[in-house]
Amino acid sequence: MPYLYGLIGFPLSHSFSPAYFKKKFAEQHTDAVYDTFPLTSIDQFPRLLSEYPDICGLNVTIPYKEAIIPFLHEIDSVAHSVRAVNCVNLKDGIRKGYNTDVAGFEQSLIPILESQHMQALILGTGGSSKAVAYVLKQLGIPFQKVSRTAEDGCIIYEQLTADIIAQNTLIINTTPLGMYPNIDAAPAIPYHALTTHHLLYDLIYNPEETKFLAEGKKYGASVKNGFEMLQLQAEAAWDIWTGSAIPE
Repeated sequence: MPYLYGLIGFPLSHSFSPAYFKKKFAEQHTDAVYDTFPLTSIDQFPRLLSEYPDICGLNVTIPYKEAIIPFLHEIDSVAHSVRAVNCVNLKDGIRKGYNTDVAGFEQSLIPILESQHMQALILGTGGSSKAVAYVLKQLGIPFQKVSRTAEDGCIIYEQLTADIIAQNTLIINTTPLGMYPNIDAAPAIPYHALTTHHLLYDLIYNPEETKFLAEGKKYGASVKNGFEMLQLQAEAAWDIWTGSAIPE
């Protein structure tokens, strides 16, 4: 019987992971399958496990990166610090959570950072934003989170001024705004204040160029989408599932 892996979240209609892992399994001649498990509520997770008791590993995406934690037996040190999980290893009845977004984001960001990218805005406050914040802290880059609603430690989009944009030359979108099929949406920032000194990073990978990135390019900013991060976090998840990850 083939090993079973999958993805939980909602919605999952245009997920990258099944095709990626199908190709990987073929290249490595691995007897495994990868499926998507759209859950309209995280409360459906126990039922999923009872229906598919042979699941070996799961990726976790929006909106369950934080909500999955109470359903796990353990989480590793990075996931504990981030308080978000995007990868679950299921072995010997133990469900252990990890955060491979951290490795994926860090490894894809460092090569494109320049000396002027020393202060950041993080757009969004979900599970992915926590991985981004963790990486920026590790790199010593101060940041300000931006949310649609007032929260502790956050400012709202209406408070963003041209001066704030000028001061924060690294802007990272962790929200789903602009994701297919809603490609005309974008975070409400004052794009006119962007310059050639700015770097815009969008965790979205579909479409390849979101409206957020297109607006950035219009004003000369450097841009990067989330595809490389997605590949890197998927490889990190595979290393965890196969036991080839470096121990904590």
